[in-house]
Amino acid sequence: MNSRIWLSVVVLSLCLVIGCSAPPETAKVTQVIDGDTINIEDGYRVRYIGIDTPEIRPVAEAYGLEAWQVNRQLVEGKEVRLERDVSETDKYGRLLRYVYVDDVFVNAELVRLGLAEAKAYPPDIKYQEYLEELEGEARAAGRGMWAK
Repeated sequence: MNSRIWLSVVVLSLCLVIGCSAPPETAKVTQVIDGDTINIEDGYRVRYIGIDTPEIRPVAEAYGLEAWQVNRQLVEGKEVRLERDVSETDKYGRLLRYVYVDDVFVNAELVRLGLAEAKAYPPDIKYQEYLEELEGEARAAGRGMWAK
């Protein structure tokens, strides 16, 4: 048995014994970090797929605070649905997910409002064309960061 298969068997056996759990598909948001990152129950940090919002730390960039505030209004303290694309996590260990609250696609809503750019992070590109269309509409309408 090669070492990779052996390691997989050991990890699976440990999970069966100690009860490993997969990241949740739904969870309550415990903290909104910024415009595109949240904390959910059980200590997971989630980074929204397909978008990038202006930073608020160490110095707030233009529209960073607005993106954070809208994200808070949309998800803080609420139960959200989390949809995975290809990757489980990014290089920082954050879950990569599309986020929904009720019938609102949060990643897309932030782009539609001009508070996030559509930004592809291959291989996670399931909704990238849609997000890019929304960014084009926000730019044309001069919404948020695209104000003239």
